[in-house]
Amino acid sequence: MRQDAFILREPDRLRSCAVFSSPHSGRHYPESFTARSRLSPLQLRLSEDAYVDRLYATAPELGAPLLAAVMPRAWLDLNRGPTEMDPALVQGVRSAGLNPRVAAGLGVVPRVVAEGMPIYSGKITAADAQARVSGFHTPYHDTLAGLAEAARRRFGIAVLFDCHSMPSDALRSFAGVRSRRPEIVLGDRYGASAAPWVADATQEAFEAAGFQVARNTPFAGGYITQRHGRPQRGVHAIQIEIDRGLYLDELAIAPGEGFPDMLMRMQGVVAALARIGQAEARVAAE
Repeated sequence: MRQDAFILREPDRLRSCAVFSSPHSGRHYPESFTARSRLSPLQLRLSEDAYVDRLYATAPELGAPLLAAVMPRAWLDLNRGPTEMDPALVQGVRSAGLNPRVAAGLGVVPRVVAEGMPIYSGKITAADAQARVSGFHTPYHDTLAGLAEAARRRFGIAVLFDCHSMPSDALRSFAGVRSRRPEIVLGDRYGASAAPWVADATQEAFEAAGFQVARNTPFAGGYITQRHGRPQRGVHAIQIEIDRGLYLDELAIAPGEGFPDMLMRMQGVVAALARIGQAEARVAAE
């Protein structure tokens, strides 16, 4: 397995059943990619969940692993299935039926970034697309599955937190909770990827830090929660979306004025998330 496919930060000793994953924070843009793209480097970053990995950076200190992408979402989307290939982008690919994400250009190898801006002037080869999947998508998900299984074997359960950010514009038309727009959206695929008590505890962790939280609307979870969330087998998966406006200069795609405060608030949240499941977990005999 190639070790440059992801960044894995593990604790000195596994003390939590939580596993943190940041699949869209990758920010290594190969020159071969930027040279081929019709977009500027800044435009390519519009799909990036910029610095989300830094928001959860304290997880290893709390006994939980943190897995983060290396390559950017505009190059490969780890939250799409490996077969979600776009026939409008990848040579030789046939339509496999109605898939709204692929039709919108948001397959496993994206055709567009935010606001529907095309990344390429033409198509890419099937060999190129498959190399991205086999070289980066497969190792990432195999590692994530291994981390979840290690936690489950040790504690009896595993809680996977799939960490993302959302553009502030995505919530402008959202009525929100109690007339307030949500700052955090949690997705458990309407209960399919995590038990209710896990989703409730996750919401309480963010609300205790003063965040306004919504569930499953407008984001209920993607491929990661669908693939890895198996609550009946003791593996729970929750997608977390954070409003970028809280910490990011969205025009410059750089840490904003609120970034230091957000880091401090998230330290408490991550600590609370790392404790979820302690009462239910059974520590395996050493």
